[in-house]
Amino acid sequence: METKLLYEPLDRVEADAVAVVLFEEGPAPAELNFAASWLEELRSSGEFAGKPGELAVLHHPQTLKARRLAVVGGGKRDKFDAAALRKAVGTAVRALKQKGVKKLAWKLDGLVNKTLAAEAAVEGALLGNYEPDMHKTSSDAKSLEAFYAVAAPNGAEVERSFERGRIFAECQNFSRDLANEPANLMTPMLLADRARSMAAEAGLECEVLDQDRMRQLGMGSLLGVAQGSAEPPALIIVRYKPANAPKSSDHLGLVGKGVTFDSGGISIKPAEGMEKMKYDMCGGAAVLGAMRALAQLKPSIPVTALVPAVENMVSSRAQRPGDIVTSLSGKTIEVLNTDAEGRLILIDAIAYAQRLGCTHLVDAATLTGAIVVALGNVNTGAFTNDEALLGRVMAAAKDEGEKMWHMPLDDEYKELLKSAFADVANIGGRWGGAISAAWFLKEWADDTPWVHLDIAGTAWLDDAKPFMAKGPTGVCVRTFAKLALGW
Repeated sequence: METKLLYEPLDRVEADAVAVVLFEEGPAPAELNFAASWLEELRSSGEFAGKPGELAVLHHPQTLKARRLAVVGGGKRDKFDAAALRKAVGTAVRALKQKGVKKLAWKLDGLVNKTLAAEAAVEGALLGNYEPDMHKTSSDAKSLEAFYAVAAPNGAEVERSFERGRIFAECQNFSRDLANEPANLMTPMLLADRARSMAAEAGLECEVLDQDRMRQLGMGSLLGVAQGSAEPPALIIVRYKPANAPKSSDHLGLVGKGVTFDSGGISIKPAEGMEKMKYDMCGGAAVLGAMRALAQLKPSIPVTALVPAVENMVSSRAQRPGDIVTSLSGKTIEVLNTDAEGRLILIDAIAYAQRLGCTHLVDAATLTGAIVVALGNVNTGAFTNDEALLGRVMAAAKDEGEKMWHMPLDDEYKELLKSAFADVANIGGRWGGAISAAWFLKEWADDTPWVHLDIAGTAWLDDAKPFMAKGPTGVCVRTFAKLALGW
């Protein structure tokens, strides 16, 4: 889709439709004086009140070159921010493209800060235009061909913001493409191939540790999960190095869970909904998408992404409940439940990230159903051993409209992971499941500043939203990229 900033009056813009945000209170922009009677009729009839998600279309509007005028609800003006703008644009794109609109122009002025508005608007358009129908031989889903953000001239900063938003959204959609692939077309080694191709195209370094190399290193925890599958595992490592020597010794590590399919292993999952377990690699897809963005935006801090990629399958070779494995760090783990596999692969990746010199770690994983019980599909659960690093992550997430909630990691929860037979058990029982899973990871993060993001509830939409298609969301791509850029 073509994206462009336009610096011209709204009435001169040539497009299939121009869109303007109207709020629940206050007058319409002066450019819409010609449509005052239409707008009054919309409000008096209750057809349009300016609430979020509302949209009304006027065909052949007077004084405009565009073929349609679309008014989009913004809700309360004092609550309208960049996140609300992103959703509003996505909602309009998804509605209008089904009405045959190919070229959409969006009025930015008078909303939020122009710099924030430019970034959020193009993100909303690209994310809203995405459809997960890559494997359909025919589809009735229509697509926008061009999105124009109409703004008064405001210098290079607005241009940079618009371009940053385009990169963020395109890389988020790249992540969604990875997560949308079925397990027969996205095995661990195929994911490694996609990472290599992306890195070569973007100018990043990429290394893939195969099964033999991981065995030599002693990654028994990761390999224990992988042993039940005929598909070999991979530890994907992608490196970004700034062109100039960084001003500090900080080295950010991004770790993403890459289970390309999760049957649960011998602790097998219920059949209902198991087809969605292709999405268990959304954390890995997110860090790869973020690295693609950073290669273009060039932060001043080195960033290394690690994606432990495995299939968790049932076979005569599969890991059994009660098995004891030895991780890369030397700690032993009693595997009480083979469906608690994500934490087992993440800890070897975390330990290896420390060996590579990462001084700060953030991981993203579709780790627990318990976080969905706690937070639903609205907030990502955030856990940490370092409040300063969490503050940075939360600030980046707020900028990008990705909601996160700080979850506890009190020492008492560690007791849930006690094992009589190994250093630690891989599950802690029914209660506080997301917290005990995070505590398990914390054992390996040790003193390294670390944040764990449990995205099990936010990485996938079971049903389409007005502003986004059903399926993978690409959550955390923008947060990770913004985190590195703001370091």
